[in-house]
Amino acid sequence: MTTALDGEGQLKLVIFDCDGVLVDSERASCQATAEFARSLGMDISDEVAHDRFAGKALPQIVEELEGELGRILPKNTAFKMRDNLVRIMKKMAEPVDGAPEMMQGIRSLGMPFRVGSNSSVAEMEVKFERAGMGHFFPENRVHSANDMNAPKPSPEVYLYAARIEGVLPENCVVIEDSDTGAEAARQAGMSCVLLRSEDLPLPSFWPAPGFVKITHLSQLVPLLRDVLESQKQA
Repeated sequence: MTTALDGEGQLKLVIFDCDGVLVDSERASCQATAEFARSLGMDISDEVAHDRFAGKALPQIVEELEGELGRILPKNTAFKMRDNLVRIMKKMAEPVDGAPEMMQGIRSLGMPFRVGSNSSVAEMEVKFERAGMGHFFPENRVHSANDMNAPKPSPEVYLYAARIEGVLPENCVVIEDSDTGAEAARQAGMSCVLLRSEDLPLPSFWPAPGFVKITHLSQLVPLLRDVLESQKQA
């Protein structure tokens, strides 16, 4: 099977996850979720909350909290949590190390790019602005699985980004950091570059065709440049 990262393939679109790939907000988000869970009477540490909720959309988190509590939370719980996260991100969101430089490099490659995240568009706008990266991501190129009611690991946000760009899934590469997001890319039939440190385990389905790992964003542009060069020569 030929993938977007193969020399015989065609790489036409890069789709970025937001949290943990572009903006360093995952830990602060999970800390806020842990504080909310503790306010409901749950005994959960910030560390456990990060392991359980990283990469998940707010409706998914609310559903998990309801399952553990054994009761239904108010219908507006996810919206209240989102508004709280927006307030937190206005103060705490920072770019992932190397993200601004990486985006300049992606631009220099001339590659079209979009964002597909479990965060709401409202959250992402605040995160990008706070991180000084808003100019890279106009609203029409930012897509929210949460706002689509199809959170990852559903592949729909990635498939939607490809459809809007007019590109086939097999010509896309997703840049992810979570198992949930990598699974969404796999289900979408897209390639994936997983940003993950050496000391963390890989997803259970690893290895998979078209999936590669990097440990720092500085490795991404050289990787994609080599792919594009090899495809030109094919």
